[in-house]
Amino acid sequence: MSMATFDCLAFDADDTLWHSEDGFHATEMAFYELLAPFAPTGIDIKAALTATERANLHTYGYGVKAFGLSMVEAAITISQGQVSTDVLAQLIHLTRDLLLAPVRLLDGVPEVLQELAQHHRLILITKGDLVHQTRKVTSSGLDHLFDHVEIVLEKDVATYTKVFRDISVQPERVCMVGNSVKSDILPILELGGHAVHIPYQFLWELEKAEHPPVSQRFGELKSINELPEWIHGIVSQTGKA
Repeated sequence: MSMATFDCLAFDADDTLWHSEDGFHATEMAFYELLAPFAPTGIDIKAALTATERANLHTYGYGVKAFGLSMVEAAITISQGQVSTDVLAQLIHLTRDLLLAPVRLLDGVPEVLQELAQHHRLILITKGDLVHQTRKVTSSGLDHLFDHVEIVLEKDVATYTKVFRDISVQPERVCMVGNSVKSDILPILELGGHAVHIPYQFLWELEKAEHPPVSQRFGELKSINELPEWIHGIVSQTGKA
């Protein structure tokens, strides 16, 4: 194959192109501290919050607003209704701060995307709250590099199939790049495409999954700066179309 080995390169957004989970992590730490005085002895505050998020996933979806609602609900449940209104107000304030936080690009992202865009069609596939994700994409300064942007409710085989069908791309001609094995890697491999995992320092509990073995269709990189070389290596191994 030529440099157009892939008809498109698809990118995840949060924690692949810009920081996100570190903000959630810091807020979680604040949640644990705020709830500690109200939690009965023996209660695992972290486990209780995660269980609340898991239970609410199909109702609230993903994103900061869903996280904020789950924090408030978990606070009331954990404290058996004894949590103070001041603490609840602080949780709402923390949620608002996450929503208003500026986009912080990961090192090398603009340069790598600019380089790859010279030879490939780039698309962005991200999940979460439509309003918040749209704001992040437009304020990132990267949106002009993407031929197509898709904000989805879930990242699974059915969703990816629809996205690729809508943009007239065969899944086996796609390479997906992301930080979540569960959401960005496994569905694409199942569809016959290529995928590259670039881990982020924090990973949400509900995104954890077993990693597949490295192969010609799946790569594990330390940073996005290694991506052009990996793409070039796949092209070289595959040969001409």
